[in-house]
Amino acid sequence: MTTHTKVPLLDLTRTEPLLQAELREAFERVLRSGQYIMGPELTAFESECAAFISAKHALGVSSGTDALILALMALGIGPGDEVICPTYTFFATAGAIWRVGARPVFVDIEPSTYNCDPAAIRAKIGSRTRAIIPVHLYGQSADMDAILAAAGDIPVIEDAAQAIGTKCGSTQVGALGTFGCFSFFPSKNLGCLGDGGLLTTDDGSLAEKARILRVHGAEPKYHHHVVGGNFRLDALQAAFLRAKLPRLPAGTAARRRNAAKYRECFEEAGVVAESPIDVGAGEIGLPFARRDHTYNQFVVRVRCRDELRKWLASRGIGTEVYYPVPLHEQECFASLQHRAGEFPHAERAARETLALPIFPELSDGELRHVADSAIEFCRRSARG
Repeated sequence: MTTHTKVPLLDLTRTEPLLQAELREAFERVLRSGQYIMGPELTAFESECAAFISAKHALGVSSGTDALILALMALGIGPGDEVICPTYTFFATAGAIWRVGARPVFVDIEPSTYNCDPAAIRAKIGSRTRAIIPVHLYGQSADMDAILAAAGDIPVIEDAAQAIGTKCGSTQVGALGTFGCFSFFPSKNLGCLGDGGLLTTDDGSLAEKARILRVHGAEPKYHHHVVGGNFRLDALQAAFLRAKLPRLPAGTAARRRNAAKYRECFEEAGVVAESPIDVGAGEIGLPFARRDHTYNQFVVRVRCRDELRKWLASRGIGTEVYYPVPLHEQECFASLQHRAGEFPHAERAARETLALPIFPELSDGELRHVADSAIEFCRRSARG
């Protein structure tokens, strides 16, 4: 393989052709039905997801962001309330809290897993805390046993947007807290051909509230006792996701194989840092899979992240930084008056982490090209 070979971070054009017949049949089935919003496709998809996750109730919604908003609304959370969440995550986690008028209370992360630190959560619980939103970041489950113990009677909303199929012990994420929230954005391990999401719960009363809020708060139709939103997943996306759901375990297995191959390449080259946190010059910190990991992203840590990214780009390799700015540093949250250095692990992760290609269809040659290029960078860095 030459250095001119392009290796994208993600290539969906390789995924969808494998499903052309199933996707075409799903499209034609919806077209024949004439039911494009709600209807039997959505009901069937919700049942299949509930069975896969082992949740009693599953509601298809318009996005992972809207799943979070819907969960908060169903719990009656609003102005004057506080919701604890990590500062190192995708914006939607805190954005959903802000959208319902509540205050996000940020906590730092475990530096080795990038997930919420349960001790930090416990320390931030106060009289106004109405919910806790841990994130299963990059596909690795958060320490839910410790988080649920810290929460006590406080509702826990799992942000499982990046982690469908991940387990915490023997239980699927999304079936551990009060609510589970999933995203079907195309880059996710289970992605639709547009936008979509899912809300799960074992609480029948909360599920019914969420169903009503999903359709503008109408129950029955055109009668509104509460103000909801338009949070519906359309039938076409539900049908596409039904076609893709049976392939999810195989895709997850391929991601795990690719992660193992990366680890083998880096270990054979002798560039792996002993600690996944304290990475020296010429070293690379690999994902620390303390708990189950489905590798929506394969995120490494290096001292000179931006230089590594430029080096890989010069060799045709796509990468991404998830995430360069912690939420407490975002301009829109300036009124919360956080200071630099308040969340040191999150701030350091934002400077040092980089996602490498991990998608299931990545070839062995492409993976080797990525690994060899990163190894060459590490060796050059070690020489100064």
